[in-house]
Amino acid sequence: MKLSTMMKCVQGNQCSLHLSIKGTLHLDENIRGLEICFLSVDTQQSQCVSVRFSRKTNKKLGRRKVHVQFNCFEVNVAQHIYVTMKTIPNYCEVKLSQEYYVEDCRNNDVGKHIPVCFAGKLDYNVDRVRKTISVIVSNFLQGHDYYVRLCHKWFTCEDVGSFALLKGTESLKSTSLQYSQLLPCLCIEGWSAIPDARRTQLCPFKNDTEALWDNIAYNPATQTLAWEPACPVSVTVNLCRLTKLNDPCVELQNSSITAPEKQVKYSRVDTHPRLCMKFTTKQGSWVRCPFAHGTFPAWKMGIAARAEKIQISFTSQTMAQFSALVCNKTQMSSCNSVGTHHSVSAGDSHITNVNISGEICGSELCIQGWRTDVDYSVPLQICDIKCTLSSPSEDDDENSLKIILLTAMILILLTTMTLLGHKMLTVFYRKKHGGSSPAQIIRQSFSTRVKSAPSLH
Repeated sequence: MKLSTMMKCVQGNQCSLHLSIKGTLHLDENIRGLEICFLSVDTQQSQCVSVRFSRKTNKKLGRRKVHVQFNCFEVNVAQHIYVTMKTIPNYCEVKLSQEYYVEDCRNNDVGKHIPVCFAGKLDYNVDRVRKTISVIVSNFLQGHDYYVRLCHKWFTCEDVGSFALLKGTESLKSTSLQYSQLLPCLCIEGWSAIPDARRTQLCPFKNDTEALWDNIAYNPATQTLAWEPACPVSVTVNLCRLTKLNDPCVELQNSSITAPEKQVKYSRVDTHPRLCMKFTTKQGSWVRCPFAHGTFPAWKMGIAARAEKIQISFTSQTMAQFSALVCNKTQMSSCNSVGTHHSVSAGDSHITNVNISGEICGSELCIQGWRTDVDYSVPLQICDIKCTLSSPSEDDDENSLKIILLTAMILILLTTMTLLGHKMLTVFYRKKHGGSSPAQIIRQSFSTRVKSAPSLH
């Protein structure tokens, strides 16, 4: 038995596919005919046809080989079928069987002549300001309506709501579709409005990955930070600590998750503005900091110098547990402890202090603090501590000297102004009273008053 596909066309363009079945039979006087059955594996529908031989034909042909051909089973593009052939009557349940796959639209002849393969050609223009995609359709099945839609391509292309029907009676086949985000999996899909029509897809935004990393959500009740991909993407996700604006985001230990097409969750997360999520693919890395805008409560750490010790202060809007230590910074991502841990609680925006004794200064030494009541916390570091911070008495002496000098300068200035005023006043009186000094004028005036006073006798 031999199977093949044949094409039957009416008026040159209305074409359909048929299955050609050829078989060879050794005929004898006991065989009355041949039965051929056709089963569609996809739909489980079957068809059978019988070919019978008369007694006269049997006698005429004797024990010769008889060639049988049947071309009347109509089939569909890419159909999976199962064909059997057996004699009538069927001796000992002997039969021939064969599995067969009909050609799909990738076959050159099938693609050009079978209507369901006329998927059409899609051209597009993007208006990023209005968030619209203009679609123009060509090379489609004439006289039939045509569907166009936007979809997100996962295992199948999932509808995103933007849909249009182009009427077959219209001369211009174009439409505009609204989108919300340009994503790598956003596709334009089109197909003719006929049963089992072939669909064509255009996915032109595979490099638009920026919007993928924005789908981050935080649940304050469970302290859970989650990211869910809007498109299938192979990515490694880390929590990281942002040090400075242009510095790399330092990854937190034990936070790496490889997430192909699934949600990523981190439980009991610190809401500090420097805690970020880092996404790494083959194309590069992207960092998003969901707490950077100050919407969630944050904590702060500071240091102050006291006599022979460093005072570390913690401030937090909500109740939290903290630890602090002195560490030796070997590289950007690591700081090795050189002392004991100091634990403290802080909350209600009140300042809570921890004192660390000893000489603590130098470019390699840092004070490191972090939250201990969560699973993922940003360690804050204060480094490059100046040695002068450890000697507050020197600062006091310097400030006292400055105050004494300032006081002396003010006294000198006041004395100078007083002497200058006295000198100017003396000159003024001498000019007015003919060269007499103010003291002489006062004595003369006093003497005159005494003489003119009446006698007491």
